Amino acid sequence: MSSFETLAANVDADLEREDVAVNGVRLSVVTAGPEDGDVVVLLHGFPEFWYSWREQIPELVDAGFRVVVPDMRGYNESEKPRGIDAYRVDRLVEDVVGLVEHYSSTGSAHVVGHDWGGAVAWSVAIRRPDVVDRLAILDAPHPERFRELLRTPAQLRRSWYMLAFQLPWLPEFGLTREDAQAVGRLFAGSMPREETRHYREAFLQPGAATATVNYYRSFVREGARDELPLSSARIPMPEGRVDAPTLVCWGLDDEALVPANADGLGEWIPDLTVERIPDASHWVQLDAADRVNDALLAHLQTA
Repeated sequence: MSSFETLAANVDADLEREDVAVNGVRLSVVTAGPEDGDVVVLLHGFPEFWYSWREQIPELVDAGFRVVVPDMRGYNESEKPRGIDAYRVDRLVEDVVGLVEHYSSTGSAHVVGHDWGGAVAWSVAIRRPDVVDRLAILDAPHPERFRELLRTPAQLRRSWYMLAFQLPWLPEFGLTREDAQAVGRLFAGSMPREETRHYREAFLQPGAATATVNYYRSFVREGARDELPLSSARIPMPEGRVDAPTLVCWGLDDEALVPANADGLGEWIPDLTVERIPDASHWVQLDAADRVNDALLAHLQTA
């Protein structure tokens, strides 16, 4: 496994790592920046870990923010609870709430999320608006907009893997075989092959493959009790209003999510800025780091 010290040497900031117990789970958390700075929580997606924010951490630290970057539950060095129910959206939300309460003296923070981290960030802002000062989302669909688009063939075709992940053991086998080469291929074009080794090693930690796939299993199975069909499944989400000022950055070459996910969001978000970024894939924070960083700083530094 790539050691924290090895990875930290690739990030132009003074980083620290610690284990924090929140919401009944142990999370590995990387921090940087002044302890009296405004807290920014960065939430990674699948199949990532804290290192996915390596281009954003130094810029946020230089701007005076206190950056808090967890390995989300089930990932990399964080605890990997057993069972699908351990990865329900409400539990993931409370993990973030616990981190904000642990690190922020004000009880609130800026929350930034990509992919699954973005899905959790949306839910935190919707369900616990009291803990979110400003919200930033990178290539993660707003739940209500996603409801609409899952009725379209274009998005359904791109979401096939969500149903494939419902199968027992087969997704884990496919993702981990041959030294998790399938995980490495997901990042093709966004980072050198040698860099993907860190993600493959994180994914191959004992229990990580099942834990991370369980996000999708829980998401779809929870939704079976809701009203939105996704083939035979349904997607659970509460009302979608977000009161926090919100930035959405969207890579227009996203292979998993249609660009229309970034459209029509004003219905739920009164204070909204959308940055559509051409020639950037789903891994927009890596493909277009400078543009994402500029947008984040402009958004988070706004009084």
